[in-house]
Amino acid sequence: MQVAVYAVKLRDRWWIEVSLDIRVDLRWWMTLDTSLDMSLGLLADRFVLLARSMPLGWAVSLRDGFRSERVMDRWGLKEWREYVRNSLAVCVAEEPYGQGDLLLGHADEMAVWTAEQMDGLDRGLNAAAAWDKLLLQAERLAQLLEGRALLSGEVELLLEEAGGDMSAGWLAAAQLGCLLGRLRVEAGLAQPAPREKPGWLRRSRTMAPRCRRCGSEALSRTACATCGSAACAYCEACLAMGRSRSCALLLQGAAHSAVRGTAGGSPTAALGRWGLSAAQGAAAGAALRFLAEPPAAGSAAARFLIWAVTGAGKTEMIFPLLQSVLDAGGRVLVAAPRRDVVLELAPRLAAAFPGVSIATLYGGSPDRWKRGSITLATTHQLLRFRHAFDLVVIDEIDAFPYHNDPMLDFAAKGACKPGGKYIYLSATPPINLQREAAAGRLPHAKVPARFHGHPLPVPKPLKVPSVQRCLTQKSLPPGLVRELKVSLQRGAQVFLFVSRIRHIEPFLQLLRRYFKDIPIEGTSSVDSGRAEKVMSFRKRDIRLLVTTTILERGVTVPKSDVFIVDADSELFDEAALIQMAGRAGRSKDDPAGRVIFGSPQWTRCQRSAMNQIKRMNRIAKRGGYLQC
Repeated sequence: MQVAVYAVKLRDRWWIEVSLDIRVDLRWWMTLDTSLDMSLGLLADRFVLLARSMPLGWAVSLRDGFRSERVMDRWGLKEWREYVRNSLAVCVAEEPYGQGDLLLGHADEMAVWTAEQMDGLDRGLNAAAAWDKLLLQAERLAQLLEGRALLSGEVELLLEEAGGDMSAGWLAAAQLGCLLGRLRVEAGLAQPAPREKPGWLRRSRTMAPRCRRCGSEALSRTACATCGSAACAYCEACLAMGRSRSCALLLQGAAHSAVRGTAGGSPTAALGRWGLSAAQGAAAGAALRFLAEPPAAGSAAARFLIWAVTGAGKTEMIFPLLQSVLDAGGRVLVAAPRRDVVLELAPRLAAAFPGVSIATLYGGSPDRWKRGSITLATTHQLLRFRHAFDLVVIDEIDAFPYHNDPMLDFAAKGACKPGGKYIYLSATPPINLQREAAAGRLPHAKVPARFHGHPLPVPKPLKVPSVQRCLTQKSLPPGLVRELKVSLQRGAQVFLFVSRIRHIEPFLQLLRRYFKDIPIEGTSSVDSGRAEKVMSFRKRDIRLLVTTTILERGVTVPKSDVFIVDADSELFDEAALIQMAGRAGRSKDDPAGRVIFGSPQWTRCQRSAMNQIKRMNRIAKRGGYLQC
């Protein structure tokens, strides 16, 4: 995209601005007609048109790197031209075949005007009726974009769904919105400042630009017909959400300060209104007190961790937190790692908050442009928000794809308003969060007991050969067969976890030889019929389900036992083992489900998982949260 760039002097200070429609800026800064509403414009002392047409990425770089100096009052076109060339020297040098000089040639079309000289120009927007209409359009666009960061194509789709007569000529309205402080023009990629090496190796080195939408480095370049660059950088990391280029317009709504939660945090009130258990109510009360605290000046959004065991009822615990922020007039976001989790949470939130507008966002969602007081979204959808929410709740912070993905972490941080709050939910927090909590740097609350008040099933070690050896020998170890029979004879549904997808089908056939009268199936992330098989498993049409860690979370089956073979696999870390073990004992009718860790050897991860489960049981007992 090509834009105009200008410098303007106001009250002894110079500014450089980017313009999507220069007519709007001329009307804003230079009108002398007192019959017009001067509250909507400012009389500039001097106006310098630096370029009628310049690649957006260059223009934004020029704007963001500008510093006003008093000597600029004496500058003419020669000095301004030299300043622009020096400021954009890196951008020009990155263009091959001399294309940079050609693109910069447009900057020679400069002009310097005083307010008196500009007043006589025909700018097309001096008529009061045209300006008033544009003002209404700018206000409408700012409302639609509040809390969003959208590429130009997405803005057009948003306007198309919103209706009205703005979709054809919205750039002028967007420019006025920027001048009003309600919108901000950015390029899709940000060009970082040169970095120097220390000592005798010191020399300037330009780093790769970073995507303003996802925070990733943009290493790819291509010729661009839109801006004329022969090497326009673009981001591959968020390409599925639309191409973010150096010259792509990223239009952002203005940020607003966050509201504080209304409640001071009474566990009794939380328990009574939402039907929480004592352990749930205590954690919800601590989180409510956190939400009611004023934000620390100049700091990033504050964080709070709810460390709740599997089956503790994390979703129900956040209901009083959401209500606290909604009562204060705020907006809340609940981010989940996967689409199936979002679809499972949507009806529960709707039932808990009748009459509250809820937007459910995932790939292909019909609510794509809906604005809700509560937004439920997969983590990738957060890339389209900027400073939108007073409270951001991230469920299963340790789960794929959020865990160890800097892009999604960047998106989550960008979605929260300045002074907003984060709530992290996890049964197995990442080790860095565990250390912060232990050191007192991360406020947190532990929920060591399940809602039914019974202890977590403690895994039982079982020494068995590896799955690969069983397949090679075409036999199952007697110990494993015996334990499986115990579970099946007591009427339990059996999860049998393996570490690799390729083991599912041959191990399935081996199991069927030993349990001829038992319906047994297998599923994994590559199985298109996974949802149907899980449903059949819930209905007990399938009694034993061989699967992978794809079902370690988000699946609750009454009266189920868990078997993990190859529990010593490097693919099964402490968190995975705890999550898989957490499928057992979740029902109040069968709280003492069985968990078997089967492997040829006992590993540190197995020991750590068992110790954490035992530790939570001890904390629950000391807190009086257990019924037995």
